[in-house]
Amino acid sequence: MNKLGPVPLGDSNPVRIMGILNLSPESFYKKSIKTTRQEISETVKKMENQGADFVDVGGMSTAPYISTIISEKTEAKRITDAVKIIQNKTNLPISVDTCRSSVAVQALELGVDIINDISGLKYDRQMIDVLRIYDPSLVLCAFSKKLVRGNQILKTKELLHESLKLAKLAGVSIKKIVLDPAIGFFRKSGKGPFFTKINSEWLERDLSLLVNLKSIKQNQPVLVSVSNKSFIGKIMNKKNPTDRLPGSLTAEVVAVINGANIIRTHNIRETRSVVSTVKKLCRPDKSL
Repeated sequence: MNKLGPVPLGDSNPVRIMGILNLSPESFYKKSIKTTRQEISETVKKMENQGADFVDVGGMSTAPYISTIISEKTEAKRITDAVKIIQNKTNLPISVDTCRSSVAVQALELGVDIINDISGLKYDRQMIDVLRIYDPSLVLCAFSKKLVRGNQILKTKELLHESLKLAKLAGVSIKKIVLDPAIGFFRKSGKGPFFTKINSEWLERDLSLLVNLKSIKQNQPVLVSVSNKSFIGKIMNKKNPTDRLPGSLTAEVVAVINGANIIRTHNIRETRSVVSTVKKLCRPDKSL
């Protein structure tokens, strides 16, 4: 059975909800930023009450269109402070959104269940050594440091396969790995190291991935994160992320219909509701 942390995954299990906790004032979605002890405590308790299965903690924004690099020391402090608060407030499994090995070590030392590496283990090769020691569950995103040309569906599958090979090298069980096609991170141009450069239209790539999720799964559970992202804004003609809820929920419905096993979102109550509705409308004989 596939699991992410202690939570079972797969088509015979419900679609899981991962709540996003942004600790970084640099984040593109200002409404989601929580920096004080009270804000973090109240937010994670609310996530739990609204039906989240995990909380994903990010200490540094990785939006590809803004420059948000901070020191590893600052990222680690934000994350470790928040993890301690969360552990005192809820039993939700904690995922840490980082691709830096030194940050991962400090989080794993506190008992974190999951590392969500948006570089698919390709940014910091010392992450392999960390995984060998701590053996966490993983979310691996499609990522390349080089320009990606050609069919974006096939290239995404190839990039994810490369990350699976790195995880195998680290000794992580295939049953503890979830794949993320990295919607929103493939661009013609960007700032910072946390995006993949492509020579095709990024909006077309994101939309194509949403409707072709089953073709990239490679027998692994898939996580989709589309909440309030810029491709939603482009479709809706909404520059402010706070105006993108209807589009976000619609994209999440499409993702679930096409095989997503986890939805990572800022909007837990609303996402839980639409997932339940999809279950009743589209797959009444199966548990989403």
